[in-house]
Amino acid sequence: MRILGIDPGTRITGYGIIDVEGNRLRHIDNGIVSTNSKEPLPLRLQTIYSGLRKILDHYSPACMAVEQVFMAKNPRAALTLGHARGVALLAGIHSDLPISEYSALQVKSAVVGYGRADKQQVQQMVKALLNLPEVAQEDAADALAVAICHANSRTLNQAITRSGRR
Repeated sequence: MRILGIDPGTRITGYGIIDVEGNRLRHIDNGIVSTNSKEPLPLRLQTIYSGLRKILDHYSPACMAVEQVFMAKNPRAALTLGHARGVALLAGIHSDLPISEYSALQVKSAVVGYGRADKQQVQQMVKALLNLPEVAQEDAADALAVAICHANSRTLNQAITRSGRR
């Protein structure tokens, strides 16, 4: 199963694509969709949407996982980030994908085993779990972590369902 992970942002939106084969994770691609911070927000959102649509069309993932908005100290920043998330969700819906959402705490717990892990710990674990030759760019590593979280959550949910606990 191919999973597209998204770390939304209005300046930089990270993406990471992995394949899940049994209990094995395989890195396919990662990168960023960047916008010009001097452009008006609607044009930046259009850039994010167009970039994600190209990625979706090229890689044809089976599902998409998106990081949820954290409660920022600055409400305006949280609202702006919410716009980028909305555009990412819209791109996924337009591709008829099932979409899952995870908090930063869930992602860090799934990847590092500790919900308060720092960015470097997440990047190093993503590198190790996917056998990458080098650490991925921060936003792309976060997106790969979201995809890994979804892969692990899927596996856990299937195991719980098979054991009759659901």
